Amino acid sequence: MAGRVFVVGVGMTKFEKPGSRDWEYPDMAKEAVGKALADAGIAYDKVEQAYAGSMYGSMGQRALYETGMTGIPVMTVANACATGSSALFLARNAIRGGLADCTLALGMEKMQKGSLGAGMENSKVTIIDHHLRAMVEGRGGWEAAAPMPQMFGNAGREHMEKYGSKLEHFAWIGWKNHKHSTNNPYAQFQDEYTLEQIQNAPMIFEPLTKLQCSPTSDGAAAAIVASERFVDEHDLWDRAIEIAGQYISTDTPDSFEDKSSINVVGFGCSQRAAKKAMDEAEVSIDDVDVIELHDCFSANELITYEALGMAGIGEAHKLIDAQATTYGGKWVVNPSGGLISKGHPLGATGIAQCAELTWQLRGKADARQVEGAQVALQHNIGLGSACAVAVYKRPVR
Repeated sequence: MAGRVFVVGVGMTKFEKPGSRDWEYPDMAKEAVGKALADAGIAYDKVEQAYAGSMYGSMGQRALYETGMTGIPVMTVANACATGSSALFLARNAIRGGLADCTLALGMEKMQKGSLGAGMENSKVTIIDHHLRAMVEGRGGWEAAAPMPQMFGNAGREHMEKYGSKLEHFAWIGWKNHKHSTNNPYAQFQDEYTLEQIQNAPMIFEPLTKLQCSPTSDGAAAAIVASERFVDEHDLWDRAIEIAGQYISTDTPDSFEDKSSINVVGFGCSQRAAKKAMDEAEVSIDDVDVIELHDCFSANELITYEALGMAGIGEAHKLIDAQATTYGGKWVVNPSGGLISKGHPLGATGIAQCAELTWQLRGKADARQVEGAQVALQHNIGLGSACAVAVYKRPVR
């Protein structure tokens, strides 16, 4: 039987506007890992394996040299926007398989200003060539807009056309996540806006205004992951949060066959990963209290409500009408501010989600705290495609 796995320490840097802070990958790693080790109350020499996630840096071992050089295996991980969660997946699997008792998952990124591109722009084959082709065929052509907001914006348009969601529903998600971020000192943005300001911001690709799109960011996050034996030996139960279920799903042919923009941006991946993770954790979505969801654009948050089973197909906007995904609702989604307001350094995002949910389940999220949170869900997707979903629980010994 696979062993139980716990997050025992988390740490992160503040997410920053690209270029606003003079730092390199090793500086980021040292800060985030140092905070995670201090949170766990252990020294770096207790870590037996490390997984260092970055889409652009590919630093691996070098990023950790300022933290420590202990000779352990260090693996560089890159998996689109799900890079950080993929590092966490590998760190957990090493423990589940009995290969280690304490591992490190690190995510970090230094990004360029401006809109995220499609990747490998000078190649005939890109990580999203299947996705772009299906979108263009399904929507009847390419529009003059950056690829990522166009892809997710088209998913939003499809939802509006098929199910009757409105511009106001997408804007409300932006309003909610910016409002949540006002209580997060790690967020790139901590400004609150009115719904009208969200709606009247510059249009990037309808229905997405600028304040409904995640910014590029610099930053890092880290998690110390441990076995039950390690938690016992080091008396870490007061800070241990169990990763009770976790799965990474990739594309299947149905992502592209019907040329649906909703399917192109990973609806099926999210649905499959969520089912697998919740089945392993032996919970349903109704058992979940708090969710960190990959809101790279507000349209993705809306359609993911349906992929996670929070609403029936075509009914996600009803959750928004009921304000069911903020404080006082059935779930609190993105108490951190999400990617839209916290920021989105690709390699760091998944671990930052883990950190937020760990704090929430410990009851240590300060003004962001979701009262009585016992079960949390993390959703992190990257086109090309990989979707990582994890379920966290307050542990029962």
